Amino acid sequence: MDDDIADILASVSAPSISQRTLDLQALTRAWVAERTAPELLPYPTELVERVMERLGKQISNIEDMTGPMDPQANFTLVILQTELERYKFLVRSFLRARIAKIDAFPHHYLTLPETLSPLERQYLASHQALLSNHYSTSFLSAFPKNLQKLDDTAGGISMVDKPDEDTAVFCRVLRDAGKVEIQGPSQVSEAELTRGDVWVMRWSTVREAVRRGDVELI
Repeated sequence: MDDDIADILASVSAPSISQRTLDLQALTRAWVAERTAPELLPYPTELVERVMERLGKQISNIEDMTGPMDPQANFTLVILQTELERYKFLVRSFLRARIAKIDAFPHHYLTLPETLSPLERQYLASHQALLSNHYSTSFLSAFPKNLQKLDDTAGGISMVDKPDEDTAVFCRVLRDAGKVEIQGPSQVSEAELTRGDVWVMRWSTVREAVRRGDVELI
């Protein structure tokens, strides 16, 4: 009972954080995580939609304010433009990090369409069509039919490149996430993921904890 009252009082006394600020923090974390993780992370559809809608409104406000006023004399306008550029930088960098992975492992992500946004799926389909046509006209057409595939897995050897799941990543534990197994040179050991800890681990070790939100990449 006392704990419940304490939680209520804490929630009332705690300063409220605007959705704009929360979205900016979430977008920054998504950008850092996408740049750090060796493979594509789930696409944050709702977050990106909210941010893009807000950017559209802010651009409209800036255009309305720019018309009748001198931008250099309008401090509010300068602030709005600065915030707009910050959001645009984060969105562009976030999307570029994802596109770079799609370009690096196109055939791999063709089998994982749920990882991509609708626009990313369109980009991947167009990208692959152009590449396939280029390779075919350049040299593949001269090969026998059974050697023209770019995603062949015959003979137990796959031609499809995949991200390296054992890439080392820096991560911070946001919530206690239990124990994980760490593969050493000669044996397997365990590590306890405790809130506040910072680790360097293989991506495959912390991937599920990152997707649950218990761990963030830094």
